[in-house]
Amino acid sequence: MTDLVHDFRALHHNRAPGDPLVLPGPWDAASARAFEEAGFPALATPSAGVAASLGYADGAVPAAEMFAAVARIARAVSVPVSADLEGGYGLPPAELVARALESGVVGMNLEDTAHGSAPGTLKDPEAHADWLAEVRAEAGDRLFLNARVDSLLPSLRGTADRSAPELVADALDRARRYAAAGADCVYPIGARPADLPPLRAGLPPTLPLNALARPDGTSVTTLAQAGATRLTFGPALLHTTLTTLRNLAPHLRG
Repeated sequence: MTDLVHDFRALHHNRAPGDPLVLPGPWDAASARAFEEAGFPALATPSAGVAASLGYADGAVPAAEMFAAVARIARAVSVPVSADLEGGYGLPPAELVARALESGVVGMNLEDTAHGSAPGTLKDPEAHADWLAEVRAEAGDRLFLNARVDSLLPSLRGTADRSAPELVADALDRARRYAAAGADCVYPIGARPADLPPLRAGLPPTLPLNALARPDGTSVTTLAQAGATRLTFGPALLHTTLTTLRNLAPHLRG
């Protein structure tokens, strides 16, 4: 496991300009094997995709079921797997780290949405940074921490009253705090290509910057040129697969 974590961390650094780390998001063991067979060097599970595969709404998967699901994915492949563990399920840092390590993943995606509060509410950035620092202290170098920043999500409460530059500034402030707390990578989900240059410019040059890509949307090249060094897809790859199945299903009935 130590070698996998080392390999995963190394994949994020010293990349050529315009060559981001592309991490597809498997939702089960079969999709993970398909991505590995396609040659991807690592994978990153999407919590929404795993939730859909288990029959839950996004954010409604019990912690035990999420850990069991990501453990099946990690066991199914030989490449490193990072897991989207949402907001940590209310677990103390020591338990969260222990359960992640038990599941066989090499990293965690942890977001700053305040689950259990009004929908679309963000955590206080200082308090969240302190919590991330505790997670970092527990994990040491055994896990790669990707800190998701939710300021730019369209569903965020109150964003209609704030300008795009204000939202980008908030995302940058949060990203800086989380990096200082020990995050290995920051992920301003919802950032548009135009948002990425000021985010990239305001962060340490060696800090990986994760952006959300879409298989039918903004190209990998465009996001890379805008400053992204890591790309993930959320549940979009599952949705693409389901669209294919829905289109096929009527023909199976004859």
